[in-house]
Amino acid sequence: MKINAGEIRVGMLLEYKNDLWQVLKTQHVKPGKGGAFAQVEMKSINKNTKLNERFRSNETIEKASLEETTFNYLYKDEINYFFMNPKSFEQIEIKKNIIGEKGKLLTENLEVIISFYNELPISINLPNQVVCKIESTDVALKGQTVSSSYKPAILDNGLNIQVPPFIEIGDEVIIDTRNLEYIKKN
Repeated sequence: MKINAGEIRVGMLLEYKNDLWQVLKTQHVKPGKGGAFAQVEMKSINKNTKLNERFRSNETIEKASLEETTFNYLYKDEINYFFMNPKSFEQIEIKKNIIGEKGKLLTENLEVIISFYNELPISINLPNQVVCKIESTDVALKGQTVSSSYKPAILDNGLNIQVPPFIEIGDEVIIDTRNLEYIKKN
């Protein structure tokens, strides 16, 4: 599907120069002299390289058409994560390097949305919030100011996050999967 350069947004997937690119940053610039343009920073899905491009606002770019399907997480091995389609019971595997840090938030039967491009899985979308347990954290000191003095904590899945001082070992907390930040105590 063709879109105007002015419609490019962060997170979109574009087909450009015979490759698939994910938009990391975009800035629309209207210089005093000359026409407006979009300055776009992109990362190649296949080659893991970055590219900065300028597109004039009247140019059209091919937006990649993705097929999104809901899957349930099953288990992992040394190199792959395994998922099952709850409707057809078809199982697929995705390499750990495609999923990255988000893989640590996967729990058994967690419902995720997997994006396919030409029948190949290229990305995974977790629910916006997941529940995790605090494995270890520092003890809060008495008399410490309450204002945004967060302390480091390690979750049961190995991720390091910042939590408020009243959170203790064994507490369950809700984490935002998009930025890996603490939301609230469960």
